Amino acid sequence: MTTAILGGGLSGLTLARLLHERGDDVVVLEAEKDYGGLCRSYIENGFTFDIGGSHIIFSRDTEVLSFMRSMIEGNEKRDTRNTKIFYKSNYVKYPFENGISDLPFKDRFFCFNEFLKTLISIKIGKQSVPKNFKEWIYYTFGKGIAECYMIPYNEKIWKYPTNRMSMHWVEGRIPRPPVKDVIKAAIGIPTEGYTHQAVFSYPLIGGIKSLIHAISSPIKDRIKTGFRIQSIKKKSNCWQISDGVNTIEFDRCINTIPLQHLLPCLENVPSDVISACNALVYNSLVCVTIGIQGSVPPFSWLYIPSPSLGKTNRISFPSNYSPEVTPHGYGSILAEITHHPYDEVARMTDEELTNEVIATLNAMKIGIKDRIVYTRVWRQPFAYVVYDLEYQKNIKVIRDYCTHIKIPLVGRFAQFEYLNMDGCIRSVMDFVRTYPPEPHAF
Repeated sequence: MTTAILGGGLSGLTLARLLHERGDDVVVLEAEKDYGGLCRSYIENGFTFDIGGSHIIFSRDTEVLSFMRSMIEGNEKRDTRNTKIFYKSNYVKYPFENGISDLPFKDRFFCFNEFLKTLISIKIGKQSVPKNFKEWIYYTFGKGIAECYMIPYNEKIWKYPTNRMSMHWVEGRIPRPPVKDVIKAAIGIPTEGYTHQAVFSYPLIGGIKSLIHAISSPIKDRIKTGFRIQSIKKKSNCWQISDGVNTIEFDRCINTIPLQHLLPCLENVPSDVISACNALVYNSLVCVTIGIQGSVPPFSWLYIPSPSLGKTNRISFPSNYSPEVTPHGYGSILAEITHHPYDEVARMTDEELTNEVIATLNAMKIGIKDRIVYTRVWRQPFAYVVYDLEYQKNIKVIRDYCTHIKIPLVGRFAQFEYLNMDGCIRSVMDFVRTYPPEPHAF
């Protein structure tokens, strides 16, 4: 009995490894010539860049964190987070509510006063229960933090109105700030938020692809790259999966590729399932990578909420994660721009996108123009799941159908959930524990 795993990203490869370790016969079918999905890295001219956005290793989930760290044992560098939000020409400590004392005085008062007013209003029962993401932001942080940072940044990264986004996903992902921490931050006493991320790991050599290489090492001979699936058909007791040239038969099939790729490969999909899939909202990602002579600012990464500073929403500095990702005496910058598929950003040339990022860096007083020695632009069609108000209804229709045809969904764009690396691995671990072993495994 052989199991086909559709997709060779982090979820697909972790799934293949864990199933292989318990004795299952697996084959990973990956469309690209290189596996790893959003966790691929590229090395050129001595520079190593992650091409699916800035990735670091951290988690509240101790089992998953232990697994990830064990994969890069001997190649791990740990760092203390030094992350800022660029706000009105100031570098404000991240998370924003822990950096209130870095704000101009009027904004500091606005944020702190509105936080307390909202807290009191909730305590006496005068605050309406939120019904969408925007209302949840006001309810949780108050008008000041909401309007100074949370709403502009979230609308910049999601490219979607926050009042048209669901709030079901935020609990556990966006922590509610402890009241005492906000008070301390407002009067200048240092506090730390998102403490599970305060110390993070990164591979010393090879970029985040080193994690992928380690996870996939036991099953490398079971990965078939360049196999872009065109059709998936159920015949008797087997699945026939074809790339248009070659057809392979499998006893079982597990999906980790985007639903938008899976459903067109299937036969006789009901119209309501197709409509639900077409209604799902997601963002694409552009990564502009830049190598420079000399050093970069001492930050891990920067958030850029202001639309006036251009399209870039986050900038990271990989050479601060590891000295081995650049030649000696050089630094590296990775800028991320989220966008809707087929929008203005999708139509921009690589040169235009690079100049866009350079202009943003100049506006932030990070001058690099005369020091640039390397640039390259990477585009990822699937990057972020957007939870619109119709999301829960639409995803249920699709999941129910996939359950009916017995194709399990695992991972970020198969489950269509906004999962970080640790969330993808957790989803795989949970799935494997409930998925029946192949008969010969005993």
